Amino acid sequence: MAGNSTGDLHAPGQQLSVADIIIITVYFALNLAVGIWTSCQASRNTVSGYFLAGRDMRWWPIGASLFASSEGSGLFIGLAGSGAAGGVAVAGFEMHATYVLLALAWVFLPIYISSEIITLPEYIQKRFGGQRIRMYLSVLSLLLSIFTKISMDLYAGALFVHICLGWNFYLSTTLTLAITALYTIAGGLATVIYTDALQTLIMTVGAVILTVKAFDQIGGYGQLEAAYARAIPSRTIANTTCHLPRADAMHMFRDPYTGDLPWTGMTFGLTIIATWYWCTDQVIVQRSLSARDLNHAKAGSILASYLKMLPLGLIVMPGMISRALFPEAVLVTEGHKVRPSRADDVGCVVPSECLRACGAEIGCSNIAYPKLILELMPVGLRGLMIAVMLAALMSSLTSIFNSSSTLFTMDIWRRLRPRAGERELLLVGRLVIVVLIGVSVAWIPVLQGSNSGQLFIYMQSVTSSLAPPVTAVFILGIFWRRANEQGAFWGLMAGLALGATRLVLEFLYPAPPCGHSDVRPAILHSIHYLHFAVALFMLSSAVVVAGSLLTPPPQGVQIENLTWWTLARDLPLGAKAGDGQLPWKHAFWARACGFNAILLLCVNIFLYAYFA
Repeated sequence: MAGNSTGDLHAPGQQLSVADIIIITVYFALNLAVGIWTSCQASRNTVSGYFLAGRDMRWWPIGASLFASSEGSGLFIGLAGSGAAGGVAVAGFEMHATYVLLALAWVFLPIYISSEIITLPEYIQKRFGGQRIRMYLSVLSLLLSIFTKISMDLYAGALFVHICLGWNFYLSTTLTLAITALYTIAGGLATVIYTDALQTLIMTVGAVILTVKAFDQIGGYGQLEAAYARAIPSRTIANTTCHLPRADAMHMFRDPYTGDLPWTGMTFGLTIIATWYWCTDQVIVQRSLSARDLNHAKAGSILASYLKMLPLGLIVMPGMISRALFPEAVLVTEGHKVRPSRADDVGCVVPSECLRACGAEIGCSNIAYPKLILELMPVGLRGLMIAVMLAALMSSLTSIFNSSSTLFTMDIWRRLRPRAGERELLLVGRLVIVVLIGVSVAWIPVLQGSNSGQLFIYMQSVTSSLAPPVTAVFILGIFWRRANEQGAFWGLMAGLALGATRLVLEFLYPAPPCGHSDVRPAILHSIHYLHFAVALFMLSSAVVVAGSLLTPPPQGVQIENLTWWTLARDLPLGAKAGDGQLPWKHAFWARACGFNAILLLCVNIFLYAYFA
C-alpha cells in the first residue's frame, strides 16, 4: 500500500480527541510499568532466566501469552478482512488451535521437558545427531519469522496506525518497534509473558465493546447473514460474480473442489500447518517450556484454547459486518438502526474504486476492522481500540523478537563460538533484537507496495509451502524410533525443493484480479494450498521413512527420553522434584486439566457442527 494512498478513510472529522489521546497514553504508561516491573523481578543474568523465564511461570500468564503471541495486529486485520471477503470459514484456523494445543501439552511437551532443551532445533539435534538439521531449522525459522510473522504484523499495524492516526508511516512504525524492543531486550521472556497477559486483557475488552456495537448496528446476530448477503458494491465488473458475497458465507465446511477453504484442506492440511505452528515453532513452545511444571503448561494451553474460540465472534463476524455497513442514509428495522448494504470500500472489486478506498487495486478487505473502529467507536473508545491494535502488534512482535533472539543465540551463535560464556550469549541475544528491528524497518517499503488481497490467507499460503516437511520430521522423530538423521535431512530437503518451487511460482504468477482469466500453472490454480500442504507432508514423510530404512538405525542411547516410546515415566512430569508441593495438589490440577480438555473438545465440536 502506497504511503500517500489513504483513500476516503482520512475524513477531516476523524482526528483523535483529547480523551482518545489520554487513553492511549495511559495504555503505554501501564504497559511500560508492567514491563519495567517484571524486568526488575525476572532473573535476566542467566541463559535460562532470560530465554525461559527461569522455568518458573504460572499457567495464567502462559495461556494469555500463547493467545496474545498468535493474535497480532496482522491477525486482527487479516482475520477480519478474510471474514469480510468470504465469511466465517476462516475462523476454522483459530478454532483448530484447540486440538493441537492439547496435543502440545499432553504429547509434545513431556518429551521436550525431559530432553531439557531451550530451542526446538536443539531437540532435533539431540534426537537425530549432527548439526546440519539444527542449523537448517534455525535459519528457516528466522526467515519465516521475518518475512511472514514480522512483515505481516508490521504491515497490518502500520496500516492501522496510518489510517486511524494519520501519522507518518515510517515514524509510527519505528516508534512502536522501539518501545516494543525496549522491554523485550531489558527483561527477556518473563517480561514478554507478563506484558502479553496485560495485552490479552486489553484486546479482549476492546474487541467485545466493538463487537457489541457492530451487532447492534445490524439488528443483532439474527440479521448477520441477511445483511452480509446484501453487501454488494454499487460498481461491479460486467459478466463476473466476484462482487457477490459467498452463498456459503455462514458455513465452515465448504466444497472440496470449488470452496475457497475446502473442508478437506481445513481438516487435514490445516492440521499439518497448525501442528507446526503450535507444537514445533519456537515462538509458541518457548512459552510452554517456561512453565514451572507440566500441569501449569497444560493449564496454560487450556486457557489459550478457550481464548482461541473468541475470534469467530470478536474478529471474523465484525469483519463481515464491516462489509455490510456504510455511513450514509440510515434505515430503521425492528427498532434497530441499520446502515444500507453498500460495500464499495471493504467489498470493492473495481480497481479504481479499491485504489480510492485503500490504495490497493486488488481489494480492500484488509481495511474492514480499522474502518469499523473509525465508523462505530465514539470518543474515548476509539482511543481504546487504537490501544487494542497497538497491544496486538506489540504482543506479537515481542514474542517473535524474543524467540528469534533465542534461536540465533543458542543454535547459530553458540555453534560459531562454542566457548562463548553466558554473558556473551546474553549480549548477542539482545543485539539480535536490534538487528531484527533494522531488517523489519528496511522491509517496510516492500510491505507498503504489497498488493496482496487477504493478509491472513497470504501468510497461510506461504506457511503451507514451507512448514509441512518440518511437521513430518518432528512427528516421525517423536513417534518412530527407527527414524534417523539421514532420512530426516533428505526429507527436509525434498520438501524444501517442492515447497520452494510452488512458493516462487506464487510470486511469479499472482492470483488474477476479478474479470481476468486464470493462466497460472496447474500446481497453483488446480491444487489448493491446504491440499498442497497434505501432499507435501506425505512426500516428506515418505522420503524420511525411505532414507531411514536404507541407512543404519539410531543407537538406543541416542533416543533415550527423546521419543514417545522411550520417555522415562518414573518421575511424574506434573511436578518438579523437590518443589515442595503436596501430591494431592498435583493430582487435583491433573484432573482439572483433563476435565477442561474434554470440555474444550466438546465445545469445539459443537461449534464446528453448528456452522458446518
